[in-house]
Amino acid sequence: MSIGSWELIPHGADVGVRGIGRSKAEAFEQAAVALTAVITDPITVTAKECIDVACEAPDDELLLVSWLNALIYEMATRRMLFGHFQVHIDGRKLKAQAWGEAMDAKKHELAIEIKGATCTELSVRQNQSGNWLAQCVVDV
Repeated sequence: MSIGSWELIPHGADVGVRGIGRSKAEAFEQAAVALTAVITDPITVTAKECIDVACEAPDDELLLVSWLNALIYEMATRRMLFGHFQVHIDGRKLKAQAWGEAMDAKKHELAIEIKGATCTELSVRQNQSGNWLAQCVVDV
């Protein structure tokens, strides 16, 4: 059972995304849901198609940026939105599945286009209660 959650964080002209989970992988999954929430309500995205995503980076923070930028790339090139994610992290390598569907302006009420994840307010850490937080600002 997942306790993961996500938040959008106001940040000037951009938007911060934060994922919270019992594990680092779950926090990354929830950060991806928050990324989708910048564009549309994630609940409106049906899991019709699954794609594989893989990336690696020298540390957890840059792995989060690589993960989110890989999703932004997949959304842009496939013209898809994703609402459900399963992430596996092994050291500095991430392998994931993202489920979603083709963008539909009528169904999804598209709000904004994301240009990329940044290193602004970038953090991947465990909080005092033991939950993982994964956050950064995305350029919109």
